[in-house]
Amino acid sequence: MAFNFGRFLTWRWLAIPAVLAALCIVACGGQPLEPWHKARLQAEYTARNADEITSLADYLALEQRLFEELYDQVYSEVPTGEAHALNRYSSGSVSDPRTRQPDYNRTFELPVDNPRGGVLLLHGLTDSPYSLRATGAKLHELGFHVVGLRLPGHGTVPAALKKSRWQDWAAAARLAMDHLADTVGDRPIHVAGYSTGAALALDLAIAALDDGEAVTPASLILVSPAIGVTRAAALAGAGATLGRIPGFGRLGWSQTTPEFDPYKYNSFPTNAGSQVHKLTRHVSRLVGRLESSGRAAELPPVLVFKSAVDATVSTSAVVDRLLARLPDNGNELVLFDINRSAIASPILVTDPGPFTNRLVGDATLPFGLRLIANENASSIAMVEHYKPPFSEGFAATRPLELSWPRGVISLSHVALPFPPDDPLYGAIRPEDPGQLYLGQLDIRGERGLLRLSSNWLLRLRHNPFYAVQERRIVHWVETHAR
Repeated sequence: MAFNFGRFLTWRWLAIPAVLAALCIVACGGQPLEPWHKARLQAEYTARNADEITSLADYLALEQRLFEELYDQVYSEVPTGEAHALNRYSSGSVSDPRTRQPDYNRTFELPVDNPRGGVLLLHGLTDSPYSLRATGAKLHELGFHVVGLRLPGHGTVPAALKKSRWQDWAAAARLAMDHLADTVGDRPIHVAGYSTGAALALDLAIAALDDGEAVTPASLILVSPAIGVTRAAALAGAGATLGRIPGFGRLGWSQTTPEFDPYKYNSFPTNAGSQVHKLTRHVSRLVGRLESSGRAAELPPVLVFKSAVDATVSTSAVVDRLLARLPDNGNELVLFDINRSAIASPILVTDPGPFTNRLVGDATLPFGLRLIANENASSIAMVEHYKPPFSEGFAATRPLELSWPRGVISLSHVALPFPPDDPLYGAIRPEDPGQLYLGQLDIRGERGLLRLSSNWLLRLRHNPFYAVQERRIVHWVETHAR
């Protein structure tokens, strides 16, 4: 049958108005954008002003001006009172981060006399330095000088991520690394990154290898690392571009929801997804270049913590795009399995079992694997299985004296960095009934009663096996104290 080019053009031109109409519906629908979706804060660090901001002291001074600007543009414009009690931008509300001391939306530094070394903490996308607070506190207790960096575009308003670029985050990480190097001298500096922060940690380490004069981290600690993200993130750039057209501002957002979390944005600009996708592609190319040039052994040892199920980043990408491409350099993956005693495989959308079995049976993998899992399918008791590099099957198993909490079927992307006693996301509600608690809310009732969505409530916010993770991190930094 002959191709009718004229008809093709006719249908093509008819489709354009339909697409534009659909875009208009999306752009004009829903609730109006709030001040935190529209604010344009100017006093933010970018890679373009890196020549002017050359020290962490400069960065902190600029950050102070940024938060003053935040108050003038947003807090002063948002009403107060009972109706706004769960709004982080309503002054004095239970969600107002300024009522908590210190305010972990800002960069923090934990100095120590005669430090054993340094630790740089890099948080994730839409997060704040709060996410790695517990890890930093423990390593500071052990004698390390710790810097918890606030990445540009974070800790203020979600609108800041509409124009933030991954290069800005990377430049800020390099500045903080230089500060630690000046502070601790030739002592080791470990970089811990969570989610997007993990990709930035890899970029930082590989850039240091290429630089030749920059300080290379002694090791990398990657928590829920963003090595691969969904395809939807790759398409987010189009929405970010259209969102800059007057009248189409809503297209610049994947979601706009109430902002009740004091340390994490709930709304998500499309540009944020686009930037993390660009960053992961960039890091993948860097790792591939190291591998092809025979220099992969120069990368510092890598310790990865990952949930076997993760709705945010790819678990298989951690293996296929990173750990499997590196030589046997002491690298290790700690993988948290799902609760096999609480849920039957037929009702799972995706069972991570086949992927886990592939790792256990693959004798070509050049890294160690620690699987945190049920002792057996009928027990909630937890064990740690260990598989050495280039081996098949587990070489050792040990009990952990830990069990799955009631009602918990798995960890999640956002759970890993937070211990059960975290006052905001943990397992135990604070004694003060007036204190905001976003942790494990075991509730039943009618839908639509709470201000929090059921999807938000379902996701686990803390790691019940954080003690295992913390012990492993402590052992890791002790082992790699070069």
